Amino acid sequence: MADVEASVRDRINGDRDCTEQALAQLDLRRKINLLIGEWKAAGGGDVLPDVHDQVRLRLVKTVGIPGRAAMRR
Repeated sequence: MADVEASVRDRINGDRDCTEQALAQLDLRRKINLLIGEWKAAGGGDVLPDVHDQVRLRLVKTVGIPGRAAMRR
């Protein structure tokens, strides 16, 4: 999904037609929403991971000083 979003952004920034990529992005979002709906209907109630949480955790893990990484959490 991130690849499709990047493609849309690149086309918009280049002032080019992004209709196909945007429709593909919308289709992926619909599929994700359907999967989440099915998951919830099956009893899923946990909080789903957020992209921002993943990025934050990745940044904390890649910092060179272990002591500082522990303080950021």
